[in-house]
This record gives sequence, C-alpha cells and structure tokens, in this order.
Amino acid sequence: MTISRSLAVLATAATLTTLAISTDAQAATPATDSAVKTWGPYYAPGHAAKAAGLLTVSGEDHADIPAAATLKVSGQVYDYSRRSATCGWAVFRITYRDAKNNLPFKHHSVRDCTYRTAKRFSFEYHDVYQVELKVCAGGKSAKPSLNCLYAGTWKTLYLSK
Repeated sequence: MTISRSLAVLATAATLTTLAISTDAQAATPATDSAVKTWGPYYAPGHAAKAAGLLTVSGEDHADIPAAATLKVSGQVYDYSRRSATCGWAVFRITYRDAKNNLPFKHHSVRDCTYRTAKRFSFEYHDVYQVELKVCAGGKSAKPSLNCLYAGTWKTLYLSK
C-alpha cells in the first residue's frame, strides 16, 4: 500500500513538473506576429479620462524604413471628470513613411465630453511606422491643449520592426 501511494505521488509530481515546463516553454516562445492587438486601458493624470481599444495591422513592409501598409485603430474614450467644462481626450501621434522615405507625423484626436459614457472611434492610416497615445483631460476646444500634447510621455502602441 505504501509503495502504490509513493508511486502515485511521484507520478503526480512528474505530471505537474511536465506541465510547468511546457507552460514555461510556451511563455518563453516569442508570439507570432498577430494582426490584431488590444491596447489600454490608459488613463489621464488623476484618472480624469480613460482610453482602450484594438489595433489592426496588415501588410507590414520591411523595406529600408519598415511600415505597416494599413493600420486601423478602434476603441473607446471616456470622460471621468465631473466638471462640465472638461472632456476626455485620446490623442494619437501617427508617424508614417512618405514618398521620400521620410518619417513625418500627424495627430489624430478623439474627444468625449459625456461623463462616464464611452465615445467609440475608429480610423485608418497607411504606411504607418509608429503609433503613440496620450490620454488627457482638457477643455471643450476643437483641439487638445498644448499641455496635453507636450507635457508627459507618449505610450507606444505600435512600432514597425
């Protein structure tokens, strides 16, 4: 009886060790390039705004300056500020490859001024090298504030390699 229990304990231990090793091996194996990636949630300072969503990449080109042929960003931005004069902003900095193989950038901003109600968005760009995000809480202006654009750090959502 003691021998069968010992064998059962050893068999269980061996099985658990095998599972642990295979799980570690799967975690250590680099993931294949996926076309869809989730991002976020990212918050504004003080949690006054939030943004999260999906990033879809297709046709990645590995030329002199690598770029995605098409990149689609979709998601939601939330305003968590109780003040009616303040809105939640998701500001994207899209760096793209132009015809001369330069890397200029442009901003794409999404604003939500409805407290705790998500505003859905989706946009698409071509020949994208990098996408960065900054989430801010600011006024109801047509553009994000200079403080939003230039203070703090950008979060990298996508970088072509």
